[in-house]
Amino acid sequence: MAMPCYPTIVVPGITAAYLRDSYPLPPEDVWTVLTKDYGRVSLHPDNLRYEAQEPALIASGQVYEVAYRELIEELRHNLADKEDRPVPVYPFAYDWRQPLAITEAQLRSFIDEVIARTALLKHYDREGYSDEPKVNLLGHSMGGLVIAGYLQGSGKGHRVNKVATLATPYQGSFEPIIKVTTGTADLGGTAPSSREREAARLTPALYQLLPSFTTGIDVAPGIPASPFDPGFWQSSIIDTIKEYIRLYGLDRSDRTQRALALFTELLKGAADHRARVDGLDLKAVGLSAGDWLCVVGVGSTTRVKLTVIKGNRGPDFAFKSDDRTDRWGDTDAAQRRLTGDGTVPFEGAVPKFLALENLVCVTPKDFGYWEIEDRAFAAIAGFHGILPNMDMLHRLIVAHFTGRPDRHGNIWGQPAPGVDPKRWDPAVKLPPPRAS
Repeated sequence: MAMPCYPTIVVPGITAAYLRDSYPLPPEDVWTVLTKDYGRVSLHPDNLRYEAQEPALIASGQVYEVAYRELIEELRHNLADKEDRPVPVYPFAYDWRQPLAITEAQLRSFIDEVIARTALLKHYDREGYSDEPKVNLLGHSMGGLVIAGYLQGSGKGHRVNKVATLATPYQGSFEPIIKVTTGTADLGGTAPSSREREAARLTPALYQLLPSFTTGIDVAPGIPASPFDPGFWQSSIIDTIKEYIRLYGLDRSDRTQRALALFTELLKGAADHRARVDGLDLKAVGLSAGDWLCVVGVGSTTRVKLTVIKGNRGPDFAFKSDDRTDRWGDTDAAQRRLTGDGTVPFEGAVPKFLALENLVCVTPKDFGYWEIEDRAFAAIAGFHGILPNMDMLHRLIVAHFTGRPDRHGNIWGQPAPGVDPKRWDPAVKLPPPRAS
């Protein structure tokens, strides 16, 4: 009998895992779907590994059920070729505040654990799983960046068979800029909050989602064009970090200089990580484009422009209603790129290690007519966050990881704007694209 499908690890996006403080007895959840204690999850300016409000002992808990339960349950059921040969599907919850390099190291250890656990299953042992053990990785949003960074840093030493990513901001999004600046964005559904804004400004992983593409960014003369340059930003960012240093910092030296140094460090760390992801060479790590299913969300109104002007105290962001648009239905290929999934614009969703011909685009219309709740959630809270619930994508992922064609031929997608359908080459063979 053939080897069962390799075990699968689901890597969620930013803010999509609970955070629990185990210092109090009993432990207390400080970040859940309904509870968001920004003060307690804010990081310490002297050491961003730990919290500003000590004593604390905060670590990740479960992943968000609303975004991933249906996906995980469907994969557990459908990846198996027979009921008595189950395929393990593990959620990988992590502290989404931390730099992605830290999460990548944790993922490496978790892969080792999943392989060791899978080797104990009789049906995997019988088929020689331990001879060449591997896993499949599925990343949503920032989870895809974690996977790409892990592979880039592992070379051929990784033990990954195939990858699927959904709505990953490989080249970033404008939403982190909005989050850091105002305290609200499509990365979260809460109202603007000073606490939220302050916590965001000291969250390393959030900076690692900044846009590295240049399309749509209009910068006034004299202002750096890159969000990874401290001179791009409003002075209020430094003011917030300076106040955190006053409240929690131990060093009494010049707080303004220390705040600028910390902000510069956060941006440099983000730029370095983006360069690593951009530099991923699939061939160099023993993979091919056929091993990587890259799904891009389109057809939703998304922020595709950002204007930076000169204000009284330096750079200032001029947010405008027409910065958000959806031109997916346009006949012009260049205009069709002015779209996204509500959070990640198309330009930010394109990885540099794959060709446009390899991408699979999906829209909210690809939810089945029976997926009423998901359609409603996508309309209210955004397509980006609920995209993993799409039934069609579950079937597409199963076809990719197992190599088995969908039994009913009920999978589809569309090529990226400007791609000739005859040259479309996604990781899973799909029927000719449907009309938009």
